[in-house]
Amino acid sequence: MDFYTLSDKGIEQELGRRIKALRLRKNITQKELAQATTLSLNTIKSLESGSAKLSTVIAVLRELGALDQMDSFIPEPSISPLQLARMRGKQRERASGRRRKPRLRDQTEW
Repeated sequence: MDFYTLSDKGIEQELGRRIKALRLRKNITQKELAQATTLSLNTIKSLESGSAKLSTVIAVLRELGALDQMDSFIPEPSISPLQLARMRGKQRERASGRRRKPRLRDQTEW
């Protein structure tokens, strides 16, 4: 499915449809899911119709045992081999808007 051709509302509806299909495959009623997630029945119905908060989506995916699908939903960004070699085991902590100038001490150690 090409999500770029859908409107935001269309994507929300598709997500709701998929969550509903997952619930039905697991043979769970909306009422049972609402009780298991401590959400209201109307919240579950709203989710399946395409209008829900992100926290609702997370709670439902957790209860349906589908949180592991989050990795394919938004994968962890990978580091290029070049960046990895430059970092040499250091984990990047922040982004910089510009390159830093070499310090005088760095230039004299050559």
